[in-house]
Amino acid sequence: MRIARWTGAVYLSLGVATLFGFFHAPLVQGDLNVIAHTISASYLRFRIGVVIDLVSTALAVPLALLLYKLFKPVQETQAALMALLVLITIPMSFVVALNYVAAQMLLNNTLDILIFTGAQQHTLGMLFLRLHTHGVLAEEIFWGLWLLPFGLLVIRSRFLPRVLGILLIIAGVAYVAHSVTSLLLAGQRIVVYERATMLARAAGEFPIMLWLLIKGADVRRASSGAS
Repeated sequence: MRIARWTGAVYLSLGVATLFGFFHAPLVQGDLNVIAHTISASYLRFRIGVVIDLVSTALAVPLALLLYKLFKPVQETQAALMALLVLITIPMSFVVALNYVAAQMLLNNTLDILIFTGAQQHTLGMLFLRLHTHGVLAEEIFWGLWLLPFGLLVIRSRFLPRVLGILLIIAGVAYVAHSVTSLLLAGQRIVVYERATMLARAAGEFPIMLWLLIKGADVRRASSGAS
């Protein structure tokens, strides 16, 4: 029961940090020129966004370990795959964050690079901002993939409602679909589609965060026949 509540607490903290960081440092939504103006106009807001983004990335480490320990009695191999897919995103997130920091420094002309004019630094800044955007979209694939074994584990377990697992699988598919579609469209946006996938992702993850935190789970009820 205690490990489930700890898992829910860490998972919810990660989710809240991600939302808060997105508010302060928009990742992929909107026109790049608008995002460039936003991160250039408010230095403190940008830094807060980056720090929160790194905190949420760091929280993925204890989340992966807690989830593995929680679901290991259900199916050890599947639990290990889930944890591995979570951990894979961590180095990717740090690289993506560095692109964002580089974009902000170049767009604000805070780098003392004499061989580049102000216009050239702005162009480089937009390049790093575009790399950041595409990096986030590529990372979304793994945000979705880890939810698939997670959902299957929830369905197979006897200590969590099956509907939570189904919602997680839908969310995982929505993450992957949004990532692949956005990369194929090369920046073109379909607003209705984006909102639908965002709703599916939120509806898949937040219910289980709250369930684990509030209700907990008795792992002793895990299927004795799972292997």
